[in-house]
Amino acid sequence: MNELTINILRKQFNINEAVIAYVNEREKYILEKFKEIDNIKEYNQFKVIDAMQKCRLTSTDFNWTTGYGYGDVGREKVEEIYAKVFNTEDALVRPTIASGTHALTLTLSGILRPSDELIAITGAPYDTLQKVIGVKGDIPGNLMEYGIKYKEIPLVNNSIDVDKVLDSIGENTKLLLIQRSTGYSDRRALTIKEIETAVKAIKEVNNEVIIMVDNCYGEFLEHLEPTDVGVDIMAGSLIKNPGGGIALAGGYIVGKRDLVQLIANRLTAPGLGKDCGLTFGTTRTTLQGLFLAPHIVSEAVKGALLVAIVYKGLGFNVVPDIDDIRSDIIQGVELNSPKRVVEFCRGIQAASAVDSFVVPEAWEMPGYEDKVVMAAGGFIEGSSIELSADGPMREPYFVYYQGGLTYEHCKLGVLKSLNNLIEKNLIDISKIKN
Repeated sequence: MNELTINILRKQFNINEAVIAYVNEREKYILEKFKEIDNIKEYNQFKVIDAMQKCRLTSTDFNWTTGYGYGDVGREKVEEIYAKVFNTEDALVRPTIASGTHALTLTLSGILRPSDELIAITGAPYDTLQKVIGVKGDIPGNLMEYGIKYKEIPLVNNSIDVDKVLDSIGENTKLLLIQRSTGYSDRRALTIKEIETAVKAIKEVNNEVIIMVDNCYGEFLEHLEPTDVGVDIMAGSLIKNPGGGIALAGGYIVGKRDLVQLIANRLTAPGLGKDCGLTFGTTRTTLQGLFLAPHIVSEAVKGALLVAIVYKGLGFNVVPDIDDIRSDIIQGVELNSPKRVVEFCRGIQAASAVDSFVVPEAWEMPGYEDKVVMAAGGFIEGSSIELSADGPMREPYFVYYQGGLTYEHCKLGVLKSLNNLIEKNLIDISKIKN
């Protein structure tokens, strides 16, 4: 980092020079790891371009219609490309899918019927999905209210307990749910190899059970995706990895054609399925975001590594650890204090290009069991592929950092978060001078 850059960080962003020196020094330990991240980026970039070419994407595909959306060629082309990228028979990609949780809910409610059993085989799912299922919150319209049975099997040493899963499958078991990412937990994300091993073992014994993956935060982290290794159906959000920071809204579902059709009937209506539903002119931004996604994801992963190396150097537990295989963009840091979680997030917010002056507070956010503090100054509201951080107000007080459209923005977020913690006397500045 040259003197001009150091000066702008000191004078315009008010960052302590000792903080700048410490982050620059810690950064040296991860630069070699950037080569493998770039290798994965390169492969996924070529994969996306190949899908667009094979599907004969043209400029006229960016046109759109009105009303019911019949004849929306752009919508059909987006779904064809998504199916090709994720190596599946079919896809459902719509701007009207409000979030990742909505995509997951559509998938579960489209496939499951009364008396069917759902088993979460990676332990308790993410907070918002627990309310969808009905295990928390007692929200009207949850799956259990419709007669869906539910149980969960915890991970063992961060691995799916295949033997227990097989023992737990009964005659009413319809679907097994795998959450790839860490969520609000203290575990790392499951790797593709770990998912493949579990899927293969389960399918060898029971090929009828449907295996679903919540792929939020996981797209383009590895060379392969869960649907490349035998997963039947998968869902995610367009304002996370695959939207590339450009998609305005939406979610996607990819998988076997008959399952996608069931889910499409839930999204619209039986008999309408995928044949209607307006895209509101979002085709170009959705596909341009997908085109950029491999590069944007690689920048976010590099930023997550920087968070890990900086905070591990201060004695904090980080998940994933520096040498772990990364299978989502999330970096957890166990800060052991609610004040640290809040001030970390305020530092990230202060580094944002949008709403940098906003001061995050922990609040009762819809869909969450505990109060949550969120830093999110994105060009797309709620976009967690952009620089962001959040954490629930519960022990052991993890903060979860994710996103960053450029590595430089990630680095500014790390600098501001650490500087903020030091200014609030929540980290001793002498620690970064040793």
